Amino acid sequence: MRVLDEPTWRGRAAAHRARVEVWTVPHRERRRRGEAHPVMDFLFTYYSLRPVRLEQWEPGLGVALRGGEDRPGRVRDGDAVHLDPAALPERLTGTARFVRALLDATASRPPRLGCFGLHEWAMVYRTDAPRHGAVPLRLGSAGTDAVVESLPVYCTHHDAFRFFTAAAVPRNALTPTREAQVDNEQPGCLHATMDLYKWAYKLSPATPSELLADCFALAVDVRELDMRASPYDLADLGYPPVRIETPAGRAEYARAQAGFAERAAPLRRRLVEVCDLVAPPSS
Repeated sequence: MRVLDEPTWRGRAAAHRARVEVWTVPHRERRRRGEAHPVMDFLFTYYSLRPVRLEQWEPGLGVALRGGEDRPGRVRDGDAVHLDPAALPERLTGTARFVRALLDATASRPPRLGCFGLHEWAMVYRTDAPRHGAVPLRLGSAGTDAVVESLPVYCTHHDAFRFFTAAAVPRNALTPTREAQVDNEQPGCLHATMDLYKWAYKLSPATPSELLADCFALAVDVRELDMRASPYDLADLGYPPVRIETPAGRAEYARAQAGFAERAAPLRRRLVEVCDLVAPPSS
């Protein structure tokens, strides 16, 4: 058990809040104005953690806070309190075992860098109702369809694939399912990388908030590439396109994709360590 004195942990809590408010405060302001944001809203809607929870600091398992408050799920040892492993919800053990298996399997595979973000294009392929209907398509409907038809589509992520249009589904090289998630996910996938944030908060309160924020910060950067490489014209919002319809654009995308896979690897390892604290492998 590591013990933090009160000035230390209060300083860490304040630093965490200040870090994530860079994203949560503008999100709240947009919500008050009734203003949608086609890039950032995804991180607060598809991912279900509320901004107030993201802002709340947690030390994680194995850390005691000197001068900490008595709260449900915490036990007191002298003048310090810590999260009680026995008080964690039963569902968390199963979640930790699934997440560990998924992250181990993902890390064991080489990254695939040839998808070029076509999942976003496949979501608007041959449809009159694109998901971000208020945002224009850079190449128009016909041009967008032509890009999908000119390149191989290889999406490994079930939660991206399930939003493909009916016409796009048979164009994918495989059919990723929820049941086969552990068998399909690979570290080059932008959505698998963004999902590290989801697994971090699904393991809460065992996840240290610094790790949660690291995963969220990576998800923000990945989401920007995801949408810059999409068929949407977001230049007016400050997102210049990655033109994956060109060889130069595809090379730019693959370089960024490789960089994100490298950034994700240590976060994945840290999440595996959290899983092992929640559900020790021998148990």
